[in-house]
Amino acid sequence: MFDTMTMTKATGAVCGALLVLMLGGWAASALYDTTPHGGGHGEEVAQAYTIDTGAAAASDEPEEAVDYVALMAAADPAKGEKVFNKCKACHKLDGVDGTGPHLNGVVERPIASVGGFGYSTTMAEHAGTPWTVENLDHFLRAPKSFAANTKMSFAGLPKQDERINLIAYLATIQ
Repeated sequence: MFDTMTMTKATGAVCGALLVLMLGGWAASALYDTTPHGGGHGEEVAQAYTIDTGAAAASDEPEEAVDYVALMAAADPAKGEKVFNKCKACHKLDGVDGTGPHLNGVVERPIASVGGFGYSTTMAEHAGTPWTVENLDHFLRAPKSFAANTKMSFAGLPKQDERINLIAYLATIQ
């Protein structure tokens, strides 16, 4: 049953299969090379481009103090009412909670104080602290930076005049 010819065929088949695997590996590495340009032999490779995500690196300069009293004095509640249109989908001004808590009387109201509304854990950690103009401005600029896991998916209002006008409008709603 196992004669010389059978052993030669079996050895030839194994050697042929190994040869096909080696040639396939060589062809694949020639087509799909993942080593850095230059073979990766100590050459420094520079990144071709950088995608700006808008998250600027923290600067060493201290943040300039904002005079909220002067900003509120110059604020226009009518313009703030127009900015509130961005909030209407989730917030109401009639004392009824929507997707978000109602916002009547929000200025100087304690954070996370609307009864029956399910606040996120980081928002609940701020409970007892009032919604001052400064806190509202910080929250409205970037809600996730104020409370990391807030349920509010709104990205924020980047323009300070829009935020101040909105706060002035909300201050008129009781």
